[in-house]
Amino acid sequence: METSEAIRIIEALANGADPVTGELLPESSPYNNPQVIRALFQALQALEHLNERGRRQRTLPPYAGKPWTEEEDRLLAEAFDGSASLKDLALKHGRTEGAIAARLTKLGKVSERAEAYDRAGNPGQGT
Repeated sequence: METSEAIRIIEALANGADPVTGELLPESSPYNNPQVIRALFQALQALEHLNERGRRQRTLPPYAGKPWTEEEDRLLAEAFDGSASLKDLALKHGRTEGAIAARLTKLGKVSERAEAYDRAGNPGQGT
């Protein structure tokens, strides 16, 4: 079952409706108990959060969040010294521009992330 389908079903139940027919559930239904309704809305929130997290993960570059190697650090520093843009560096290393700026700061190439944007030809991005 897709997460979006589970969200639709739980949302219907939390709103007191039969997820198949759309009819309102009887007052005596356990789904009309305030504690059950609260639990369903909490479950709904958790599923929506999980769904959004998965969607975000699919849009991240391939090496986002992965550890840096000494070789990557060396290549990054050399390319930055050669005036490569943050966008190019991010594409080359499979990481976000923010991760590149943070790594350049850690490597001592810049004193703060905003400087990485400025020096790499992306004025205004870091502020």
